[in-house]
Amino acid sequence: MHQLQNTDTGNQTLLAIGHVWPEPQSSAAGGHMLFLLRMFRDRGYRVVFACSAQRSAHMADLEKENIQGADILLNDSGFDTFVSGLRPDIVLFDRFMTEEQFAWRVEQACPDALRILDTEDLQCLRKARWQALKENRPLQREDLFSDLARREIAAILRSDLSLIISDHEVRLLQDTFRVDPVLLHHLPFMVDLKHLPPSGKAFSRRRHFAIIGNFRHPPNWDAVLYLQQVWPLIRKVLPDTELHIYGAYPPKKAMALDNPRTGFRIRGWADDAHAVLSDARVCLAPLRFGAGIKGKLLDAMLAGTPSVTTDIGAEGMSGGLPWPGSIASGAEEIARAAISLHENEDLWQDCRQRIHPLISKCYNSQVLADGVMDHIENIRSDLKRHRLNNFTGAMLRHHSMKSTEYLSRWIEAKNALDDAGKP
Repeated sequence: MHQLQNTDTGNQTLLAIGHVWPEPQSSAAGGHMLFLLRMFRDRGYRVVFACSAQRSAHMADLEKENIQGADILLNDSGFDTFVSGLRPDIVLFDRFMTEEQFAWRVEQACPDALRILDTEDLQCLRKARWQALKENRPLQREDLFSDLARREIAAILRSDLSLIISDHEVRLLQDTFRVDPVLLHHLPFMVDLKHLPPSGKAFSRRRHFAIIGNFRHPPNWDAVLYLQQVWPLIRKVLPDTELHIYGAYPPKKAMALDNPRTGFRIRGWADDAHAVLSDARVCLAPLRFGAGIKGKLLDAMLAGTPSVTTDIGAEGMSGGLPWPGSIASGAEEIARAAISLHENEDLWQDCRQRIHPLISKCYNSQVLADGVMDHIENIRSDLKRHRLNNFTGAMLRHHSMKSTEYLSRWIEAKNALDDAGKP
């Protein structure tokens, strides 16, 4: 267990507890978490990122970011000593599973610390859509009320504030699950408008189609499989074009799909997402299920690349502005939209011109960071009243967190006995 102490330098302390170490080059979630850490750091917080997962070669260099890293253990009372010594002012949980595992320990050791849940996306929504897709039917309201949803919504209610990446999910939580709006804050991906990358190459200097996404993320893998239906329809009309599929952690089954003869190319890891998307004329992302908002489509915008996607792909991303590309459904409609956007320069230029207004309205990091920090400070200014107004959350903490505590302590005791019995 990595030990860090609060040195009382006058700075406030943020403790972020990660589900995994942030990998900004591997996933949009990793990039989003790193941006959150930087947001607090740039406002004078001492930032500590703790995680029980194995460190990876692809994780962000936290030391270079002036962020302290700490290795912690699951079901281990050493965490209690760690968090008591650190005495954080704010604790940020990376996804609901982390809140389940560590929030009761944080509450016991640091009851006055503000507890924030970063959901990244609603996993219950993603799972419900996946189930409906597998059964080849529309999503039904009852699909949402799963055991996973009960766990996820309970974690939101137990937290002082939850960061929700999609405005669609904010409405879903309020209207379907009846979550008090004061417990939610809409915070999409954040883009520093002062350092926007170049808009990319002109239409005549681009070729082919591209998609990028972590292969471990089920919606991305499903999109790759679905593209095997879409791509022959495009290739029949555009026989000299190629589809370049990039993503972190490509499995052997994905690399086996690489086919130079048909132009269906599995490229695997990309050192720079913006660079490979800037070479493509169209980002082709036919996502059939998922939740949250899609980093691959924002990356395409930042590369100045129009996109073809689905309603689910574009959900929560445009703030009511016209999509910088086409939204289609069904393999034939997606193929027609992709062909048209790839071949029609006037249409392509019109879609490209929609990108900057959309990014400025929806992803301005300065506006978004100021908004969430104001919300956080308002809650912290009267945390006792805020918690009194959330009786459901207090009730859930009293009951469900006790069971989590007892289970965790039982696992810890069992592990200790197992270790003692080893030769």
